[in-house]
Order: sequence, then structure tokens, then C-alpha cells
Amino acid sequence: MVKEKEKNRQKEILAEEEKTKELAARYHVPYLDLSSVSINRELVQSFPVDFLYRSLFVPLDDEGQRVKIAIADPSDLATIDAIESYLGKKVEVYAASKRGIYEALRKSETALQVLRDATEGFITQVVKEEEEEVEDVISVERLTDQDGSIVKLVNSIIFTGVQKRASDVHVESREEGVIIKYRIDGVLDQAMEPIDKKFQEPIISRIKVMSDLDISERRVPQDGRFRLKIKDKTIDFRVSIMPSIYGEDAVIRILDKEMITEAISELRLDLLGFSEEVLKKFSRYIIQPYGMILVTGPTGSGKTTTLYAALTEIKSPEDKIITIEDPVEYQIEGITQIPVNEKKGLTFARGLRSILRHDPDKIMVGEIRDPETAQIAIQSALTGHLVFTTVHANNVFDVIGRFLHMQVDPYSFISALNCILAQRLVRLLCPHCKKAVRYEPGILQESGLDPDQYKQVWFYESEGCPECAFSGYRGRTAIAELLELSDTIREMILDRKPLSEVKKQAKKEGMVFLREAGLKKVLSGLTSLRELNKVTFVE
Repeated sequence: MVKEKEKNRQKEILAEEEKTKELAARYHVPYLDLSSVSINRELVQSFPVDFLYRSLFVPLDDEGQRVKIAIADPSDLATIDAIESYLGKKVEVYAASKRGIYEALRKSETALQVLRDATEGFITQVVKEEEEEVEDVISVERLTDQDGSIVKLVNSIIFTGVQKRASDVHVESREEGVIIKYRIDGVLDQAMEPIDKKFQEPIISRIKVMSDLDISERRVPQDGRFRLKIKDKTIDFRVSIMPSIYGEDAVIRILDKEMITEAISELRLDLLGFSEEVLKKFSRYIIQPYGMILVTGPTGSGKTTTLYAALTEIKSPEDKIITIEDPVEYQIEGITQIPVNEKKGLTFARGLRSILRHDPDKIMVGEIRDPETAQIAIQSALTGHLVFTTVHANNVFDVIGRFLHMQVDPYSFISALNCILAQRLVRLLCPHCKKAVRYEPGILQESGLDPDQYKQVWFYESEGCPECAFSGYRGRTAIAELLELSDTIREMILDRKPLSEVKKQAKKEGMVFLREAGLKKVLSGLTSLRELNKVTFVE
């Protein structure tokens, strides 16, 4: 079903491209594929954002007397005249698809321009000491409509987050004002100048109103959710409000189903970034008739995505697959998915018991947090079900200790276990601005590398460019280590041997550890040594 949707999407893209090419030929205008053209961000940002979106065009180059533009409809002479009137210059027209223009405008950070326009007048004015007697240029009277302005500001903050493909929006109250940050590819990035502190309370109150929370309660944390329609797509948002010493902070998690569906449409294990060796072994375990498959890693390391990729690969009409999650993040055709609801008493343990009475073949438990859920999951794996689950731990060996501390029967746990996969996500260097560098011996030693062995080796770093929004990175990939439970390792765990000995044995049996898997990606120029040091321990 997912593959069919992807095929239809590709057909739509091709049909749109063909239609644009026909239009270009009919009006004798050159056709342009904007994905292969570098966009001048400063030129794009010099135009009013609503004008660009309303007229659906992108300015490409200003040659002094003439400006090159790409437009979706070259037959629309009225719009072309309006652009010429705005510029006071002639335009050279190229035709480009609507999709290409939207993507070019997104890359040009026009959403950030919307945010700047909306926050104009809310930004903190820094008054130097010698200018203290000068009256503050911002006043409530100058804002045409306080409520409307705050609504517009909050909507703009959220809209920009969606456009920038952020996973979370952070609204932080500080002494100097309100800081807006976006989490993109797992890293927080400040969006703009601090907003004046006097607007902190109205912003938080607006977010509370949207999330149906108590605006009079400011001393305890609150959680809520809301839904918005942005550009013909409905997006869910989860909100967490937390009191701090300077007022309240808010974090808005963006659950963009369309973005998730885009990722899911190509959700295959071989696209996640695992090494060939790990992929081959993991693929062998997910087709076993029963047992437990454990995926571990910190929050935001892609555990759920890996489990969904595994379920997508093995699902068939012959099997009943049921998941219990908190919350259901991705929706997959042909799978029964149950959201945890602790307020109503539907916990992981209670839900898992009910699932077992529902005649499943394969089960996914979002996370094992307590001994009761662990015990039921182990029993399920021993009684002929294939159980996929996650647990928070630093590496595959910590998982064993974590389970044994949950007072589960070691023999049952080891018998049920098929394999343990530990993973992290590392950011990929932007291919447009990465460059080769050599490191000083001191940097190599700090990273746990032998300076003599690596001093002549080329590593890669990136400077930042418009393509990666000057972050130096674009997208993420997974690195993983996989522990196979050989008879020797099973016996060592049952004999309560130190985990350091189990680790040595795994190494002897050919296991590639997380740090080594990451180093391979560093040396192949996919990520930087700095990024690897951030997500894995230096041994």
C-alpha cells in the first residue's frame, strides 16, 4: 500500500513536470529544473513573502537592467507585469514546476522572513547605558491590535517550525527575554533575536489557549495538544508547559504526518544507514517465528523508526501484528496500533495482557519501563510470539544489566532473547560545503585515535552554505551495534560473569562496536569526528 502511494506520488510529480514543459514550449519560454539551480537567498528575501507565494515565482538573478525569474504560469501576463512594476525593471521569464518553486522558497528561508515580519515590534530593544534616558521605542499603543498580534506571532513561530522541518519548537523564558529555538536533525538552533520579556506571558497564554490548558495555573507543569491546518495539511502538536524562575517555558512537538508518511514511504531497513553486516544479521532475526528483539539507545536515537522499518518489511496478510505505543507516532496500513492511556488505566502492562488474548503473531511494545511489562513481554516471546521492543540503555551490554535489575528470571530472559541492537543517529555532512581536513595529534588523542596511525588520514568538516541553512549538516543516518546471543555468551550471562568479560567474548566472535561503526562513516566522509564524539563515548 505504501509503495503504491509512493508510485502515485512519483507519477504526480512527473505529470506536473511534463505539464510545465508543455506550457514552456507553447509560450516559447525556457524550462528550468530548480532542483539543480543554486538560489540567491538574499535576492529572494528582498521580496515580500506573500507576493512570492501569491504570484508563485522565484527571482534567480539580478543583472542590473534585467531580472531573471522562474514562474509556475508563464501565460499569466498580469502577474509578470506586476513583478516588473515592483522591480521597475524588465524580467527574463523561465518556467518551473509549482513543486520546484515551493521547494526553492522553502530553501530560501522565506518562512524565517514571515517570522521576522511577525516579530517586528516584539524584539527586545537593547538600550546602551548612555542612552538610558531615551524613551523605549516599543509601546503597547504602537501595536495595532495586541491580541491579534500575539496570535499572528505564535502562528508564525509554529508555521516557521513546520517549514524548517523542525521536530520541536522551544519557547524559553530568560532574563533578557523570550528565546525561540527549533530542533532540526536533533540539534537546537536559535531562530532569531530574543523577544521582549513583557510578551512572555501573552505568548505562553496563547499556547495554553490553543492546547485547552488552564491559563491561570502557572506553578505546575501542564501537558496538552492541539491540531492546526497549515497549507492544506493537518498537523498534530503536543505541548509541554514547565514553570521556571523567569516565567513559564513551552515545548511544542510537531507531529507532521505528511513528513512522517514521506519518510515511511521509503521505510526500509536498508535505507536507515546500518552497515551491511548488521543489516544482514538483523534481517535474519526479524523473520524468526518467535523470540524477543530488543532495540536500545537514548531518546531521539531512532529506535521506533527501526522497529517500524522491521514491521513494514515483515508484515503480511497471514500475520496479525499488534503494537502498543506511547503515543502512536506513525500509522502503518495493515497493523493494529494501540495508544497507551494511563489516565484511563491503559498501561503498557495492561495493554500487553489484552493483546495476548487478541491472537497476535507479532507484537511491538513501545518501551519496557517496569518489571511487570518486562515479565509479560518475556513470557510472550517464550510462548510463540515474536516480540519487538525498546529499552533505554547506553549500549547492548547495559541492557542485560538493566533487565536483570528488573528482577526478571535470568534463564527466561536469556532464552527469550534473539538479539540486541543498540543505535545512535549522526548528522550527515552537507555534500555541497564539506571539505577534507587533517587533525592535530592532540585532537586525535582526545577522540581516542592513535595519532601515528591517523595523522595522514583525511577527515571531513563542513563550513555551512545556503543548501544546509548554514548548519553544515543535512539529514541523519543510523549507526548500530548488534549483539548475537551465542551459546557461550548465554552461559556467561547466566553465570553472572562481569559484563566486561561478555564484551571481550563478543569482540572475539566478531562484533563491531558502536564507536567503530561510527568511525567507518567518519572515514568515508559521511559525518564528522566532532559529531561522532557527541553521540558515542570515546573509549
